Amino acid sequence: MKNANCLVCQSAIEIENDVFVGEIVECSDCGEEHEVMEANGLLTLELAPEIEESWGE
Repeated sequence: MKNANCLVCQSAIEIENDVFVGEIVECSDCGEEHEVMEANGLLTLELAPEIEESWGE
């Protein structure tokens, strides 16, 4: 298990060893969702995009 810091409140987020790029992880303190990304072979976190409703699509 790895740790990363929340981009909003800086609390520790535990990341499982079998996490995959594109997976969404949530901060247990503030509830903000982060997307697991990869840069130069390292896993990083970015704020997850807001999901917009598709009206009738």
